[in-house]
Amino acid sequence: MRISVFRKAHFNAAHRLHVDSWSEEENKSVFGLCNSANFHGHNYDLEVRVTGEVDPVTGMLIDLKVLKDIIDEHIEQRFDHKNLNLDTEEFKTLNPTAENICYVIWQILSKELGEKYEVGVKLFETARNFVEYPA
Repeated sequence: MRISVFRKAHFNAAHRLHVDSWSEEENKSVFGLCNSANFHGHNYDLEVRVTGEVDPVTGMLIDLKVLKDIIDEHIEQRFDHKNLNLDTEEFKTLNPTAENICYVIWQILSKELGEKYEVGVKLFETARNFVEYPA
């Protein structure tokens, strides 16, 4: 039986949307308030989808405690209360847009969970703005 399970998580992080090779005017024109030199923050909500085959013996796709621990260790502890531009290796040179954050989270979780599972990530930057990978 093929099925998906979901786990929600949350982290708070600051960031600045900025392209170093652009002028200050161009950055402000494209990114607006999100280009503030003093950064700004979001209360990110995360929804992780894991899809695969149910184990016929346990009746589970994945132990949800194991999934919780992976998300906590590799996502929440890594990004919570961090300045993404300054405090994380992933975004030292990658603009921390919601799209890029979502994709980075997907890469991390896909690696940690392995090829046995298909992983999907939905990242809510606000209650009304969210991104999903894969689409």
